[in-house]
Amino acid sequence: MSQNQEPINPKLPDPALVTRTMAEVAERGQRIVADFLKRQSEETPSPDPFNIGSAFMEMTTRLMANPARLMQAQIGFWQDYLTLWNSTARRMLGEQVAPVISEPKGDRRFKDDAWRENEVFDFIRQSYLLSARYFVNAVQGAEGLDPKTAQKVDFYTRQFVDAMSPANFLLTNPEVLRRTAETGGANLLKGLSNLLADLERGKGRLRIRMTDDTKFKVGENIAVTPGKVVFETPLMQLIQYSPTTETVLKRPLLILPPWINKFYILDLRPKNSFIRWAVEQGHTVFVCSWVNPDETLAEKGFEDYMTEGVLAALEAIEKATGEREVNAIGYCLGGTLLATTLAHMTARKDNRIKSATYFVTMTDFEEAGELGVFIDEEQLKSLEDKMQKRGFLEGAEMATTFNMLRANDLIWSFVVNNYLLGQDPFPFDLLYWNDDSTRMPARMHSFYLRRMYQQNDLVKPGEIELLGTKIDLRKIKVPSYMISTREDHIAPWKSTYRGTQIYGGPIRFVLAASGHIAGVVNPPDSGKYSHWVNEQLPPSPDDWLTGATEMAGSWWPDWQRWVTALNSERVPARVPGSGALPAIEDAPGRYVRVMATD
Repeated sequence: MSQNQEPINPKLPDPALVTRTMAEVAERGQRIVADFLKRQSEETPSPDPFNIGSAFMEMTTRLMANPARLMQAQIGFWQDYLTLWNSTARRMLGEQVAPVISEPKGDRRFKDDAWRENEVFDFIRQSYLLSARYFVNAVQGAEGLDPKTAQKVDFYTRQFVDAMSPANFLLTNPEVLRRTAETGGANLLKGLSNLLADLERGKGRLRIRMTDDTKFKVGENIAVTPGKVVFETPLMQLIQYSPTTETVLKRPLLILPPWINKFYILDLRPKNSFIRWAVEQGHTVFVCSWVNPDETLAEKGFEDYMTEGVLAALEAIEKATGEREVNAIGYCLGGTLLATTLAHMTARKDNRIKSATYFVTMTDFEEAGELGVFIDEEQLKSLEDKMQKRGFLEGAEMATTFNMLRANDLIWSFVVNNYLLGQDPFPFDLLYWNDDSTRMPARMHSFYLRRMYQQNDLVKPGEIELLGTKIDLRKIKVPSYMISTREDHIAPWKSTYRGTQIYGGPIRFVLAASGHIAGVVNPPDSGKYSHWVNEQLPPSPDDWLTGATEMAGSWWPDWQRWVTALNSERVPARVPGSGALPAIEDAPGRYVRVMATD
């Protein structure tokens, strides 16, 4: 122990607490096992649903085909280890020595001071980092793998490496050991109770609680911007928000969120609500609040989201406001739907959408990032078999996929906090939204994954036909504003940038700092993430960034200047329900309140 660390005085566990906890474990454990066995009897999962085995077998074969290279990597690894042993021994003798290896900037797993101040834990930390680097470099060094197999092997190797972090285990995490000694093990008993509760939430499968969901209620302290539901179809409710200005822009604004999750990511709290901000800028804002589908909507396809979503919304907006022309925003999958619908409308000479804004939207899926790991024939077939039985993709399965893309932040940090430290998760609106998952209709989701992610048909002129019309994104001529984010792990910005070379009209591309959510939901008053602008659109995204200028703060004002430059005409403010469409109910409506667990 380092000289500057206080000694820990262990506390004996409370026998009564231990007895009560173990009795509770026995009772709840029986229910959990029963739920798990029932679910297993209803499903017959593949022994390798992610098709990992064949990928690692091929990787191993390739590695063994070049034993000299593998031996060289092993020798380098042992040399690093010997250096670490020598460094640790010198430090124990009182020398000041530089670390052999350090974790990447922003890695919060080793934030506790003991990881550096205590020689033993410093050795554990560095030995893990050396081992992690060796495993990742070894699999990346396998020559001759096709790109998809190489990506899958690399992804799951990093998943394994992250899972094996010493921060995730009781005996090798100094913060957990300290807490255990201080509480007499009460943290572990509380953690066991938390674990059981999460297994109960998942009916036998672990569903980690990321936030205190009792602190939030949709329509009461999140999604509270005033408005009315003025129209609905089986797939969406159309919300019109109440104006806060005496006059408004003549063109209404239609927002199409993704139906992979719920629209209120754009209306979490008043201070970071894009919807509220857009209303304050003088937009008459309409938002599609998508239904959380069940088995009755299994046959709803991508065409239905176009007809019962976008096209139905356009007709409703015209009735509500008397305006035929609108500006439209699509977020992620909502942006893909917007581009698809625009291509269909262009072919039909329908020009009601006068501008298109794409939030972190992919239309060319050739380089889809790490989500591509989950898209191959074996996995799609397994997924389709499950969806065929239920009629939809479970919301929890979709959430797990996205969480795996940031496993240290969205899985292992909560394992340590909830189960090892025995702490309740902190109330956080963004994580509440993240956990409020949605289901996907079987037909729609299969089409989306196969035709777009797997076959990349959307970018091929005439390859996709909707309602009897072949579509071509290159024929879209309306002005387009594209906002992407530099650290996006769902829609990589270099992939979204490809859209600049596809659409036919004038395009403004802006790159924001941070990721898929934080880079988009970045209000001007926050003074946070910057953004980059460049009037030129070279074919290469790297060339675009090289010539770009970094601007401080949010991109929202830049978008407002762009959209008002297209048409700044104003009219008296429109009150929801005062037009030809009467109000059905208050925002945020019924659809958004349906939980995937209902």
